[in-house]
Parts: sequence; C-alpha cells; structure tokens
Amino acid sequence: MHSNRLVNETSPYLLQHAHNPVNWYPWGEEALQKAKQEDKPILVSIGYAACHWCHVMERESFEDETTAAIMIRDFININIDREERPDLDHIYMDAVQAMTGSGGWPLNVFLTPEARPFYGGTYFPPTRAYNRASWQETLLGVTQAFRDRRNEIEAQASNLTEHLISASSFGIQTVPGSEIFDRIKIRDTCEQLMKQADREWGGFGRAPKFPQTFSILYLLRFHYLSGDGPALEQALLSLDKMIEGGIYDQLGGGFARYSTDTEWLAPHFEKMLYDNALLIMVLTEAYQLTGKLRYREVIDETLAFIQREMLQEQGAFYAALDADSEGVEGKFYVWQPEEVQAVLGAEAELFCGYYDVTEKGNWSEPGHGSTNILRVKKPLAAFAAELKAEETAIKKRLELGRQLLLAERAKRVRPQLDDKIILGWNALMNTAISKAFAATGNLAYRELAIRNMNFLLEHFKAEKGYHHTWKAGQAKYPAFLDDYAYLIEALIQLQEITGNRDWLVKARELAEFVQEHFREEGTGFFFYTPVWQEDVIVRKKEVYDGATPSGNAVMALNLYRLGILFNLPEWKEQSANMLAALGNAITRYPTSFGCWACLLQEQISGTNELAMVGEGVEKVLHDVLKEYIPHRVLMASEQEVAEYPLLAARTSVSRVSLYRCSNYTCQLPVFSAKELISLIDRDKKA
Repeated sequence: MHSNRLVNETSPYLLQHAHNPVNWYPWGEEALQKAKQEDKPILVSIGYAACHWCHVMERESFEDETTAAIMIRDFININIDREERPDLDHIYMDAVQAMTGSGGWPLNVFLTPEARPFYGGTYFPPTRAYNRASWQETLLGVTQAFRDRRNEIEAQASNLTEHLISASSFGIQTVPGSEIFDRIKIRDTCEQLMKQADREWGGFGRAPKFPQTFSILYLLRFHYLSGDGPALEQALLSLDKMIEGGIYDQLGGGFARYSTDTEWLAPHFEKMLYDNALLIMVLTEAYQLTGKLRYREVIDETLAFIQREMLQEQGAFYAALDADSEGVEGKFYVWQPEEVQAVLGAEAELFCGYYDVTEKGNWSEPGHGSTNILRVKKPLAAFAAELKAEETAIKKRLELGRQLLLAERAKRVRPQLDDKIILGWNALMNTAISKAFAATGNLAYRELAIRNMNFLLEHFKAEKGYHHTWKAGQAKYPAFLDDYAYLIEALIQLQEITGNRDWLVKARELAEFVQEHFREEGTGFFFYTPVWQEDVIVRKKEVYDGATPSGNAVMALNLYRLGILFNLPEWKEQSANMLAALGNAITRYPTSFGCWACLLQEQISGTNELAMVGEGVEKVLHDVLKEYIPHRVLMASEQEVAEYPLLAARTSVSRVSLYRCSNYTCQLPVFSAKELISLIDRDKKA
C-alpha cells in the first residue's frame, strides 16, 4: 500500500489521502521550500471530510496510478483540510473565483514556487465531461504553460495577488452615521430580503438553497419591532419547509448542509456542526416569539442528535458527518417501501403515507436507482383529518415508527465522522445551547454549555492565545478571527444564562487580545489571521456572511455589547464605525450581510439594558430568559456590584428587582418578567 507524508496528520480528510499514490505534502515549510529548490509549480488541493465531490475526485483521479505519476513528476502536491486552514482556503478560493467566476470544493489551485496562485478550478473529471477538461489534460496544460510561457504565468500570479490585496483594502471610506443609522434602513433591509424570498417554499433565492439563518433572524426581529405580518410569515415558512423537508433528518434529528432543489427535499447529506448550531439559534427565537411546539421539538431533536452522534466524551463537539456511506451519497438515510414494511409491518402504510415513501421514489442518486428521502408533504393536522383520526393518536404512531426505523438505521454502515474539534464551531454550538436553555429552561442544556466551555478554555490554550483545532490530545494552528469572535459571543451568552460574571471577564480579556493582535489600524476592522502568522501571502479581512457569520460582524456585535457591559464607549464607537464603513451594502445585499444587518437593526432600534438584583434572582432570571427580547444585554446578581455599570447602585427591597435601562439610566424597578415585558413592549419601534 502506498503511503505519503499525510500519514502523520490528524485531520480525517488528510488521512483519507494518506495512501494515495500521489506524494501529498501537508502545507508547511518542507513542501514550500522544495517547490523553490526544484522550481516546480505547486498544486494545492483543498477539501474537507464531509465533501461528496472531494471523495469523487479522489477515487477517480488521486487514486489512479497514471494520474499520480504525472502529479509527482511535474508538481509539488499539497493537500489541505479547509476546516483546519480556512485562512488558506479563503485566499485561494478568492483567487479561483476571480479567475473563473465560481468556486467550491474540491478546490484545485496551481501556484508559483512562491505560493502565488495563477490558475485553478474545482472538480475536474477523469475524462473530458460537463464542458470541463479532464484532470490529466489540465495537469499537462499547466505543466506546458509553466515551462513555455513562464512570463505570462508570473504576470497572472502578480495580478491575482494584487487583486487579493486590494480586495482587503476596504474600510477607509464610510457612509455618514446620520445616513446609515437612519431608522428607514431597518425597513429597507426587510424589503430587500422580501424581494429575494421564495414565498412558496421558504428561504431566499433559487436552488441550491442554503438555510440563510441570519436573514430569517432579521425577519423575526423585524416583526418583533414592527408587527409586520409578511416578515413573520416568510421567516416561519422558511423554518417550516426546512423542518418538513429532506434537509431535516426526520428520524434522527439534525440538518444537512443545504438543499440541491427548491423544495428542501434533496440535500447534500453531510451534517455540519455549525449549520446545526445556527439553526438551533434561529429556532429558539422562533419558539420564544410564537410558542409553536414543533420548534421546541426540533430544538430538542437536533440537540439529541448532536449529543448522540457528535459529542466527544469530554464535552467537545466533533466537526461533521460525511454525506456518503459505502461510497454512495445519502445511502445511510434513504428508504425503500419494503424496508419500512419489514420493520413496521401493519404500521408501514401510515408511515409511508406521511413521509412520502413510494414505490416510484422521490429521489435518485445517479447510478443507484430511485429511493426515498423522508419528508412531510402536508401538516399533521391535515393528514390526520384525511384519515378521520385523532391528531394526537397519529402523532404517537408516527413517533413509534420513527424510533423503530432509527434503531434499524443504526445497523447500517455509518457515514464517516470528522472527529476533529474546531474551536469556533464549538463556540457557535455553545451559544446555541445557551439559547436553547434560555428558551426551554432545560437545565441539562446549561450544564452541557458550561462543560463544553470549560473544555475549550482548557484544551485549546496556546502559548500565545488559543489554537484552532484539537484532536486526540493535540491542539494545532493559531486560532483565527472567527474562533475568537464566536468564543467571545459564547462567553457573553453563558454569563447571561448563569449569572456568573467570570465568563464576562474572560470575554473582555479575549476581546482585548483580538484588538491587539488582529485589528487593522486606521479602519477598526480585523484581519483573519493574527499579526505573527507568516505562512500566508496576504492577510485578508473577511466581511461577508457565508455558511458561518463573518468574524468581523460578530466582533462588531461583541464590541458593542461589551462596550455597554463595561462602559467602554470607544468599543461601541468602533462597532458603529465598522457598520458605517460597509454602509449601504448592508441594506442593499442583506443575504450577504445578514449578521451585520441584525447588528444595524439593533443599534438603530436600541438595546434593552437589563439588570436583576436580589436574593433568589435565579428564578426570576429563568422567567426573563424564556421571553423573546432579541436586542438586549442582561446581568443578574444577588446584590449590587460596583465594578459593573448595570449592577452598580442597583438595590432590591424585599424581593428581586428588575431594572430596564438605556445608557445606564434606569426606569423604576419592576418585580416580575411580565411587568418587564410590558415596559419593553411599550417602547418597541422599527
């Protein structure tokens, strides 16, 4: 069996390639120096363990001896797990998008010996197909160009590198605050989102459809402020259609990454930790706002999946589950009618009718025939009415069927688990679990969030700051901006649900670290990499919200809220300046700036500064946490605490006192969550 230098790595994705006949290197000094010494172009292939097309290209090309021989002869070959090195992925993805107009994974990019990109693409087939050159043709063409037209390649590399540098030079021009913080911007943003809304199937835009959780959050909060009906309808339609669709695992809970079709039926079946975290967050707000039981059920089902399949024994969360099993995408999750019949017997007809399981099938994987992805085509009440049956009885029968089929499914060959622990993704899930505790009052969620945070702070600590990944006792790579931003946000949330101010002290400490090591002087934005990291050709600043929120957007939110909690007006001003620097782009393109849009909405409409003081404060804290108050900071204490502005000079009489403040000026205290909500509702506006 072949082995290459990837055998010493911990990444499941790199280990998948460790026995390819290609002489893969990990990104590092050995490979980069070898390219310079031999004056060879570098081939960088970037993917991740749950990526379907990455597996396809590996089977077709990287395991082929003839193809591998060409790669070995003509290139220094580097394989990168994008989840371990998102900084490199951002740089080379931007370059390929600039060259081709599109991107994706696997990302295959060709570099000069100095690591500057000059050509690239995504998936390349083994033979010419899909209007794409074959991988071997591409390799030979690049080799010839590097040999015969070196000047052109160097010029292309220089142009692309300049493009990457200029793309990160934003933030100097700003929109006047009077314009960007005009109240009309809140409604303008909503109108732009609604223009892109799919009014039939939910979500935004066309297939492939991603959850767009930030856009849904914005609409929920806009309805909360304004009472706007269509905004609420679109937000809930989006959640309902995803929950009913194949993107949601009807048996085991949890969401796949995105849908390949308009109806949310056929996902790429990989399950990512971050998607589930973000969807839990938005579901908690939908549940608090509407009280709809199904949202509570999906929160619990998804967190049950996370704890069953993605929770490491010490309290950390794994990164992802693969889309494929036995080399077939989705095989683990799909069903034939006879399989359901064999397990459920007489109950199979009811189950198949509700979950759209038919002989014809509702989905086919090329080369593997038709099968069925479980989905719900009509609400339970309507389904029960058609059968002239009690809804609660039908619900119980379906629940039993799901349990039996889930147990049967567990006997199948499971998708591969990407068992590395990523700091930022764990922090996102930590925030989600804190929000789930707030919405449901389930104490087990609070304990899980505390346990997870203790693991992160202990095991990811580095000599300078924190690491980005951890596996099998080994932490690697300096943490990136997103890691710190999400971690700070999680610490702020954890303080809210526990009342433990130590979490807040840690959040401020980390924010100061980010200010020192990531901030760009002159703009107030943050680079993706710390100042001491030297193995990238450019320090990028990321502002777009993608599958995960922009680290700059989350830092802007953190600075704003910590600025209130610690009375740091310069941090609040920095946050406002970051918003002003992006200006009208936020309101014109809210699906690309959803996290920023939510922050802008809060800064315009105002933040509820909530303080609770008195013996037995925890009970009242639980009552308040369950309420829907999206724009808030919150502190609770048994007695006043002078060093925190919200808790200074706050006293209670015979019972817990609740204060609602703005700019530290507080109204007279009230003594119940209900009274507090009345105060807040009186002043809501959008």
